[in-house]
Amino acid sequence: MDVGAVLIQLKPKTKENVEAWKQELNERKDEAIETLKAEGVFVESRFYEDLAGQDYLIAYMRAEDIARAQQIGRESNFPIDAMHKQFKTNWAKVYPAALLVDLENMDK
Repeated sequence: MDVGAVLIQLKPKTKENVEAWKQELNERKDEAIETLKAEGVFVESRFYEDLAGQDYLIAYMRAEDIARAQQIGRESNFPIDAMHKQFKTNWAKVYPAALLVDLENMDK
């Protein structure tokens, strides 16, 4: 099992594109979950953060194999993945995060 996170710096004046992307993903949630299944992803979460006037996203993923999931996503023909690839044009820079602690409670 892989777990990872990145900090994504957004290009200036793209916050309304973030809102439109979020709304579309939420409206097409079932379709998005199908892509996660195809990629072997268990959890994918995105968070928004404004740091000193600069917009960022925090992306978190838990998958069988993150590198494999990303490769499948790049090669995907799912329409929702095409929308996500278009959204990535709003990204200025991606900063990988180093995993320090990963705790999981399996007693559900």
